[in-house]
Amino acid sequence: MSAIPVYPWRLAPEGLATFRQLRAQGLRPGGQDVVAQLERPRRRRGPLVAFLYRVDLALPVRPMTPAKWAALGRANAARRVCPECGRDAGYRIPSTLGMCTPCAYPEQEAA
Repeated sequence: MSAIPVYPWRLAPEGLATFRQLRAQGLRPGGQDVVAQLERPRRRRGPLVAFLYRVDLALPVRPMTPAKWAALGRANAARRVCPECGRDAGYRIPSTLGMCTPCAYPEQEAA
């Protein structure tokens, strides 16, 4: 048995929100515990679960500092460089390929 209330999908009471709903409002849970959960049934697998937080206890999202913006820019730039050829691909390299498209599919470039 669960210690928190469980609500059917789309039937949560007012004043509760998921993490994404809080973020869309510019809020964050702020260390509070989960107060309830939503469950959406699925046919062949277990239900989808979303945790709910109290909106009145949520805190504002911390603003990005110039140092955080710079670190994010460096991280995004690093994800554009192909580890095989070392070139800037001009897009974020998919983790499924691990390299730029010309390096992953050289036969398509020759045609």
